[in-house]
Amino acid sequence: MPAISVQSVTKSFSDHRTTAGAPLLALDRVSLEIAQGEFFGLLGPNGAGKTTLISILAGLTRATQGVARVMGHDVQTDFAAARRDLGVVPQELVFDPFFNVREALVFQSGYFGVRHNEAWIDELLHELGLTDKANANMRALSGGMKRRVLVALALVHRPPVIVLDEPTAGVDVELRQTLWAFIAKLNKQGHTVLLTTHYLEEAQALCARIAMLKNGRVVALDSTSALLSAASGSVLRCSVDGELPDELRALARVTGRVVQLPARDAAAVEGYLALLRQAGLAVQDVEIRRPDLEDVFLQVMHRAAIDEERVA
Repeated sequence: MPAISVQSVTKSFSDHRTTAGAPLLALDRVSLEIAQGEFFGLLGPNGAGKTTLISILAGLTRATQGVARVMGHDVQTDFAAARRDLGVVPQELVFDPFFNVREALVFQSGYFGVRHNEAWIDELLHELGLTDKANANMRALSGGMKRRVLVALALVHRPPVIVLDEPTAGVDVELRQTLWAFIAKLNKQGHTVLLTTHYLEEAQALCARIAMLKNGRVVALDSTSALLSAASGSVLRCSVDGELPDELRALARVTGRVVQLPARDAAAVEGYLALLRQAGLAVQDVEIRRPDLEDVFLQVMHRAAIDEERVA
């Protein structure tokens, strides 16, 4: 039995329309299965449908068509059982301003019918660096501390399936390291983890398998190692002062002075460097590397866009 099963799930919003007048499709016949104990990544640009799919799994949104199950429980017809087996860390910083941290965790335990949970609550507080904040009011916490509490709230009933929706968005390095160490520990103990993130280096390091969504469709689904192995060519990475020539601008990933260009072979690298020299740009810190998950992601999204244009 898979931990999560999604079969031909479609979600349309009739109150939102495309330019052609048809209902907007947030998800379009999405199918995937996540095995028990797996660390699975769900990636895609903004608006791809990731949060809509999570909302369906959590019972917050009903699928227009298709079936979604958590630990074998249909999320619509057997909602209570499915929800007990699921812990969701949302993107938004949602909290009750009237409780301190420990009270919030105790009340959350009660929502799931869990009593005498003090030992596990103490462990969560310790693992997430919240012990000294246990009696602090939620309103008095920083954004990073509130994020830690959201993780604790999602885990307080010991769910076998954990969903992390952008859990490290806008948080510091310390929290990231603390969170991933704890989540990796839970995963080794058998918990299934579904992660959405825009930090693709995290997904590459943590996830054994990855699905990529674009415009509500699955455009890639494979092991992380297979996706990386299938990436074509290499990548030229260098530092450049000044504006890139037009021939390179559309191809490059630019972060400040750092420029990264896909290179099929040595001839492509030589061609790039020649264009940079012709533009009068000083090139430093030249490096040739294998494609990473961000390169794969951009290639997959580019191919998907071309396929959509052909269909249109």
